[in-house]
Amino acid sequence: MKIISIVAFLSFLSMSFNYEIAEEESVFEKMVCPAFLVFENVAYLADMTFELPCNCKPEEVNSVVWYFQKDLGHNETRVLTDFNGTKIIDSSDIKTGSDIMNRFAIRMFSLIIFQSQVEDSGHYICGSAKGDFFYGYDIDVQPSEGAHLAFIDIDQKPLSDMETATYKIFSSFWAWGKCDRCDIRGEQTRIGLCYFKSQYLFTRYRTPMPHVVSCGSAAIPRRFRGILNVRKTEVVVRSCYEPCPKTPSPLEGKHSIFEVVSALEEKQLNLAVPIQYYSHPLGYPLTLMCPGTRPEHSVAWDKSTFQLYRSQYMAGVNKSMRVFIDHGNHLRFKYIEHDDKGIYYCWQQGKKVAGFRLSISYRSKRARKFSDPETQFAFKTVLTSYIFITAIFIVLHLLKCVRYFFKIPHN
Repeated sequence: MKIISIVAFLSFLSMSFNYEIAEEESVFEKMVCPAFLVFENVAYLADMTFELPCNCKPEEVNSVVWYFQKDLGHNETRVLTDFNGTKIIDSSDIKTGSDIMNRFAIRMFSLIIFQSQVEDSGHYICGSAKGDFFYGYDIDVQPSEGAHLAFIDIDQKPLSDMETATYKIFSSFWAWGKCDRCDIRGEQTRIGLCYFKSQYLFTRYRTPMPHVVSCGSAAIPRRFRGILNVRKTEVVVRSCYEPCPKTPSPLEGKHSIFEVVSALEEKQLNLAVPIQYYSHPLGYPLTLMCPGTRPEHSVAWDKSTFQLYRSQYMAGVNKSMRVFIDHGNHLRFKYIEHDDKGIYYCWQQGKKVAGFRLSISYRSKRARKFSDPETQFAFKTVLTSYIFITAIFIVLHLLKCVRYFFKIPHN
């Protein structure tokens, strides 16, 4: 790895990271770093937040530096540090699609990547500013877009395994998520990531099972990479039912006047969760995000008393859907219509947590941009119509020419 220049630049940094926790020190005392740096293969789904612990380091090292390299042996190496040995950020301030340098934190020697993206796949190395390497990861972030959907209730099945004499491609499924609603019919989801089994893997990578790595791992020889492009991440959905937990009633005489008034107001307005008010212009896209949720959470959406089940509204069920739930559990509108106004509720881990009262507004006239969804729709419609009319024109003239040149003269 050609990171000597970067290491030389950082060699003057002797960062003091004074965390004196006996438990952490005892762990590092027991775990010995490998003499030859190997990489532990770990797979995640896009948009997830994950943590990479520095599983071993010398006891005298009080701070670590994390390095990122897309492919081993390449010149480009990124140093993930703020030169103090730690970087604390608020995950709620992170924008989707932002660079990895704005989405990481170092806490207690561990590297945390927020809202991971497919581009974050690569090699992560825990080391020191002097160029000593302690532990390595081979991270594979698999895309959620275009995932294969299977709904158990209508007898749809996951993808079949692909197996030959030299390799096997299959999906490794996580455990079923929590039922996303209570006291009414809910849904559970299960994520399946792509894995590859072969005897021809590179030995520098530590695999979760013998001869098995995730499909995006660098341990797979290049000659097998092409066949992996056709395999997709899988999402399996099934119905479920779970009763809502009963809250214990307070003892008699323990009610305060404020609690009684709040309960009466809540019952009168039929509101069980806090409501946010949204005013959105007609014809423009909108994305609603359930507060405090992560992609691995079980999230459901309702419009008033109408349930938006994934079997009908999940991204990928129908390409022409205007309203759908994406794989990050967001409720998305390609463009807002009059009928979209109303109250939308979101559930998190089987509990209704928030509501959004959506009203429709009218935006003043402005210059259209090509990036506007309605502009792109109009452009595609006009272009498709033009191509269709041109094709009919050409076909008619070709038929006329054929008839002219091959016409048999009358005697």
